[in-house]
Amino acid sequence: MNANDRPLGQPTATYESVFMKACRRESVPHTPVWFMRQAGRSLPEYRKVREGIPMLESCMRPELVAEITLQPVRRHNVDAAIYFSDIVVPLKAIGVDLDIKPGVGPVVENPIRSRADLAQLRDLTPEDVSYITEAIGLLTAELGETPLIGFAGAPFTLASYLVEGGPSRNHEHTKALMYGDPQLWADLLDRLAEITATFLKVQIEAGASAVQLFDSWVGALAPADYRRSVMPASTKVFQAVEGYGVPRIHFGVGTGELLGLLGEAGADVVGVDWRVPLDEAARRVGPGKALQGNLDPAVLFSSTEAVETKTQEVLDAAAGLEGHIFNLGHGVLPSTDPDALTRLVEYVHTRTAR
Repeated sequence: MNANDRPLGQPTATYESVFMKACRRESVPHTPVWFMRQAGRSLPEYRKVREGIPMLESCMRPELVAEITLQPVRRHNVDAAIYFSDIVVPLKAIGVDLDIKPGVGPVVENPIRSRADLAQLRDLTPEDVSYITEAIGLLTAELGETPLIGFAGAPFTLASYLVEGGPSRNHEHTKALMYGDPQLWADLLDRLAEITATFLKVQIEAGASAVQLFDSWVGALAPADYRRSVMPASTKVFQAVEGYGVPRIHFGVGTGELLGLLGEAGADVVGVDWRVPLDEAARRVGPGKALQGNLDPAVLFSSTEAVETKTQEVLDAAAGLEGHIFNLGHGVLPSTDPDALTRLVEYVHTRTAR
């Protein structure tokens, strides 16, 4: 691809940014950096603007979403912004009775356990999430050449919340449904794939330069189960947005055994958690994909010297990759010192300058 092939409406400066070039496995002046959960509880300015506002409500206020999304870009000099939202927003938008409870996470009032329960999942329309279009309009006007990453929860992770009724350590209800009623499971994931695809399309059409599909809980599955029971739905999501020409990132936690399949599902960039070195991850994923990651978020609680040592290990492991986007191996932990993130960005930029 070249600048003439850029997605319709995307400014040349954004398309040619270091983050976008790395996603396309092109030569870059330095390794780009962004952080999952960079817009969030680690920032005092975030806590200030969110004070007294429930999480889901904060995701539906365009000006607040724009401000929160911009905060880490201003503070850390990261190479991409990540749209501030939550993976259950599209479910809330179609009327699923759920809430995000502090200290717990998403809690679903009526879990999906039978075919009749599927009636909770109607189609998502752009009108259901018009606040996203408005927020992204505000953001693209402010971000300039800095790309905006849209995101959504993957069908398996959304299904796990819906079936369990909330966060789960063992996913016993989810797996019981997947193994015990494979047709209902397939229908559930297919419906969630449609909802997720629409959610991403809204973000792309509003101006998002790339998208990331978060499959937070998929590491609970064996590769054979993923290929048979989950991958078709994730592939459907990626295929639905392929025509837009924006980079598609796929990330899950504990997915060392699934890395090749995450790429095979349709991603252009495979996110890697901290458990697998990037050179080994590249071997598992195979050629033709950029990689993203993968410093352990807990490292940031150590000394500056230790952070730099561990960061250099990541950069050394990534030295032979076609494309590398530096990130953590999961999201920024809430009690992380924001200054440690700022120093980390500067270190990566300086050490990889070409």
